[in-house]
Amino acid sequence: MAIKFARRMEGLKGSEIRELLKLTQKPEIISFAGGLPAPELFPVDEMVEVSRMVLEESGREALQYATTEGFNPLREHIAERMNRKLKTNISKDDLLITSGSQQGLDFAGKIFLDEGDVVLVESPSYLGALNAFKAYCPKFIEVPTDKDGMVIEELEKILETTENVKMIYVIPDFQNPTGKTWSMERRKRFMDVINKFEIPVIEDNPYGELRFEGEILPSLRAMDEKGLVAFLGSFSKIFCPGYRIGWVAASPEILSKFIFVKQGADLQASTISQRELSKFIDAYDLDAHVEKIKAVYSKRRDLMLKTMDETFPEGIEYTYPQGGLFTWVELPEHLDAREIMKKCLEKNVAYVPGGSFFPNGGKENSFRLNYSNMPDEKIVEGIKRLAEVLKDALAQGVNA
Repeated sequence: MAIKFARRMEGLKGSEIRELLKLTQKPEIISFAGGLPAPELFPVDEMVEVSRMVLEESGREALQYATTEGFNPLREHIAERMNRKLKTNISKDDLLITSGSQQGLDFAGKIFLDEGDVVLVESPSYLGALNAFKAYCPKFIEVPTDKDGMVIEELEKILETTENVKMIYVIPDFQNPTGKTWSMERRKRFMDVINKFEIPVIEDNPYGELRFEGEILPSLRAMDEKGLVAFLGSFSKIFCPGYRIGWVAASPEILSKFIFVKQGADLQASTISQRELSKFIDAYDLDAHVEKIKAVYSKRRDLMLKTMDETFPEGIEYTYPQGGLFTWVELPEHLDAREIMKKCLEKNVAYVPGGSFFPNGGKENSFRLNYSNMPDEKIVEGIKRLAEVLKDALAQGVNA
């Protein structure tokens, strides 16, 4: 059959992370590949009770269509948390509930990008966002990063010399894939540049509450003077990803466009999921639940990095994140993490090769490790297996 698809489909392919997750479903695989929360921390018993309460108290409303913007009590909870934790000054009317923050990424592409438009991203950047934006056929320009975040001098050079930059996508807190967090000074300088050039910013913040040390830094949205920052939040990492509840916080001009495309995509996020999540926040202590998550993830991060320190060969560098779910590993330039991955799978251990996080290719000598999902003993065993493969690769010189 001569089926003709839209041109945008030519550049799309399945998510490498999702394909890897299929390989790692085998019970014998120790997987550091996905960005999966620890399932033993999901509040299953509480949600059984919450579900009963919602259905008994408002079952007919919970099973009915609802407004596109979302359930008002949940939006009020989100605004309160953002204002308290991230130093914003927003109300429920500045928020739209989405079906996970991934939907917000897709909507951002739909709202801002025509074919050939330019998107600026950190180098490297989140693969899921890159795939969402690719559907709208943009050009990606990677802005170099250092330990404090996006390099502002390079950002300014690009904005001064590049036409048709339509938006900038960033993850300032515990970035996926590197785990890096932007310093306060870097955030201020970034917003100075944004206000100067008036370029819309998509600030993705799924991990911001998962800080293990120090104080949570203000979001870029809190520092936004011109209504240019659209903040994407999510309950997936601080509660349960299965509920698929995220949100957009933006100025009225931008938020109205998100609402419009939400109506065209799926009308609204799940009514019952929103009500159950809101009821959980009413009936239980979400802050205490997040603290429980942080304690487990902090311990697992420490254990992973300690084992890496003890077992990894010299010449390999990795980040020491202050929170979030990931650390980022850089190998000597002549090594290819995709090839090494094949050897790792033979030893039943998995990671995500780093090349996919660079939209314009290259950097195959890197990979991402997740420390949130595996129990302690598997973290130690998996890192030891990985270290053995890396030592062999260095000895044999697996070429890129």
